[in-house]
Amino acid sequence: MRTVLATRYVTPLREGGSLPAIVEADDDGLYVLKFRGAGQGQRALIAELVAGELGRALGLPVPEIVFVELDATIGRSEPDPEIQDLIRASAGLNLALDYLPGAAAYDPLCDGVDAGLASAIVWFDALVSNVDRTPRNANMLCWHKRLFLIDHGASLYFHHGWPADYLERARAPFAAIKDHVLLPSAAELPAADARLAPVLAPDVVRRIVDLVPDGWLGDVPLFPDAAAHRAAYVDYLLARLRPPRAFAEEAARAHAQLV
Repeated sequence: MRTVLATRYVTPLREGGSLPAIVEADDDGLYVLKFRGAGQGQRALIAELVAGELGRALGLPVPEIVFVELDATIGRSEPDPEIQDLIRASAGLNLALDYLPGAAAYDPLCDGVDAGLASAIVWFDALVSNVDRTPRNANMLCWHKRLFLIDHGASLYFHHGWPADYLERARAPFAAIKDHVLLPSAAELPAADARLAPVLAPDVVRRIVDLVPDGWLGDVPLFPDAAAHRAAYVDYLLARLRPPRAFAEEAARAHAQLV
C-alpha cells in the first residue's frame, strides 16, 4: 500500500458520524481521510483497511486505500474547534480512500446491479460482518457508471470487545444480512460462495492483515503483544472462511425468504 503526506485540508464531510474529510496529498491526489482520533479510533481504521483490501482482493470495486501521514498543523485554518481537536488527536498515520469527484450516492430505485455482482457484495459483507450496507445507509457510490463500495469501518464489529471466544464467534452466521440493500438482487449466492472463498487463501489473508501498522495493534489485554493481536485477526478470518460457511448459508436463506 502507498503512503502519502496530507498537504492541504480541503473540507469536512459532515454527513459522516466520524467527521471524515477531503484532503489533498503530496501526490496531488484528493482523498477521503478517516481520522485515527475519531470516535471509534484505530479499530475503525483496521476494519476499513482489512475489509476494504479483502474486497479488493475479491475483485470488488473498492477505491484505492492509502495510508496518510497527517501533520497536526494542517487544520489550523479550520474554524470549527471540534475539527481542530480531531486533527490534533490524529497526528501521525491515518487511512484514506481515493476521492471520487462527482460520485452520486447509490439509489436502489434507479441504479441496477446484476445478480453476480450483488451476490458477491452480499457474500463479502456477510464475511466481514458489515452492518452498514442497508437501504438507510448503503455506503455505495455510482461514479462513471460504475458502482463503488465505501466506508467499511463498521465491519468486524466483534473486535471492539475482543471476546475470548472470538474463534467460536467466527463460525457464527450474520443475521443482519437480511437487511442488506442488495439482498433482493443476490440470486447467485451459492455460486458466489464457491467462486470467492478460494480467492481468500491463507497467504492472501495474512498479506492483508500484515498491512495493519504495529502502532494500531497491541492494546487488547487478551493478547500479549501486537504480533499475537495480528495473528488473532488472521485466525478469525480463516476460521470464518472454513467450510461450511454459516455466513454464506445464512445469506442464501435470507435471500430465499424474499423470493
